[in-house]
Amino acid sequence: MKGELIFGVNPVKESLQGTRGAFNLYVQISATDHRVEKIIRLAEERGVAVHRRDKGDLNRMCASSHHQGIALEVEPFRYTDFDDLLTSISQSGSNGFLLVLDAIQDPHNLGALIRSAACAGVDGVIIPKDRACGITAAAEKTSAGAVETVPVAMVTNVAQTLETLKKLGFWIYGLDGAARQSVYGTDFSGNVALVVGGEGEGIRPLVRKQCDVVMSIPQYGGVSSLNASVAGGIALFEIARKVRGVSG
Repeated sequence: MKGELIFGVNPVKESLQGTRGAFNLYVQISATDHRVEKIIRLAEERGVAVHRRDKGDLNRMCASSHHQGIALEVEPFRYTDFDDLLTSISQSGSNGFLLVLDAIQDPHNLGALIRSAACAGVDGVIIPKDRACGITAAAEKTSAGAVETVPVAMVTNVAQTLETLKKLGFWIYGLDGAARQSVYGTDFSGNVALVVGGEGEGIRPLVRKQCDVVMSIPQYGGVSSLNASVAGGIALFEIARKVRGVSG
């Protein structure tokens, strides 16, 4: 295999509509979904070879039964250069909106956060190189193809990256369940970077020190804390609502 395998209707469709190199499309023999037929046409238009496989073969290839009858062999995921991301924001003429993830370990949480970020209109997502999940097939599947539509940059040091963003005029907002300030009572303006911490320990101390504001999401019962991707999604849309001036 030349590259890596992604699977699921939306991830495969978004990849074929993007610029990522694609080599082979694998389709379940019994697949008759009209969405699959559209994907086959996209593959043929790009000159990508189409192969029919039975469900068992696809299960083994994807190491999952949740492939929706389709998988695509693509070149490895291309991360956006951090400096290029900053240049793009600077040239856009609009305030920047970034999601910074600190030590997210679960690829499903990563994919869900990227999906929410894309829907909330962020300019890019920043993830650390070490001690965190990268863009895997599982993350791509959970993102429903959003990794193909929003830039994802990988950096060596999150704390130093936040320091750079602050020098460029970004306000850094961190999510922490123990913070007294509510996300709903926080004013957001200008260039905004939202920091979401890992599933277990949250934002690391050195990263937290770079946050201008630390805020929480009010809870009214049930379990003691929100899943990282759920909390991040709530905060992303609250920021989007306020910075875009959209009222309820």
